[in-house]
Amino acid sequence: MISVEKLTKHFPGRIEAVKGVTFHVEKGEVYGLLGPNGAGKTTTLRMILGLLQPTSGDARVSSFHSTEAPDEVKRRVGLVSASAGLYQWLSPREVLSFFGDLYAVPPELVAERTATLAHLLRFEQFQDRRCSTLSTGQKQRVNLARALIHDPPVMLLDEPTRGLDVVGRQTIFNYIDHLHGQNKAVIICTHQLDEAQRLCDRFGLLHEGELRHEGTLQELQQSTGCSDLVDMFLQLLPESETAFPVKAAGL
Repeated sequence: MISVEKLTKHFPGRIEAVKGVTFHVEKGEVYGLLGPNGAGKTTTLRMILGLLQPTSGDARVSSFHSTEAPDEVKRRVGLVSASAGLYQWLSPREVLSFFGDLYAVPPELVAERTATLAHLLRFEQFQDRRCSTLSTGQKQRVNLARALIHDPPVMLLDEPTRGLDVVGRQTIFNYIDHLHGQNKAVIICTHQLDEAQRLCDRFGLLHEGELRHEGTLQELQQSTGCSDLVDMFLQLLPESETAFPVKAAGL
């Protein structure tokens, strides 16, 4: 469903953001593309979506190449990002109607899916309020619904729980369980490793643009000798980045 082959991106100034990354995600699989800030996660997603031209390599969604058929790729992908905004003067119902129209979803089907998603994500009570009046968590629920209004087979979630409280995070967890049950191929980009360990079937550990480890949790435990994802990442870092600078702190 999602195929990434030797994907590479160089930016001006000799910055190598992504270095020959290869991975595949099948239907019904939740894949965690994990790493600290600056690891190359969002850049990789943008290349999969066709928003960013790779320096080399290839990404495909449902056999469509992101560089050759970006519009076909976008029709088959739902994107959820913590940085995504909403049209503040529209209500959630109007936002979903607008995006449904963009994806050429018939109005009666948009109305049906809006009712289903409002119930699933618990925004029935505020679906006719202006988005400018909604809290951060409420806006994120609407963004989750917006990404599903055209029923795409592929979902990309970029830091979906950033800025959310416990209730908001639980909504995201339930949403991902729903995607899994709908047999969608899902990529979650996050640096919240405890969440990823709970949600994902397989993992790709990115560090400085390179995919250092990949596999199920059990496979990663065997290959790294570590019991959890946090320890696996700490193992990748040089000692200078993990040691507490006692002397420099004057303690």
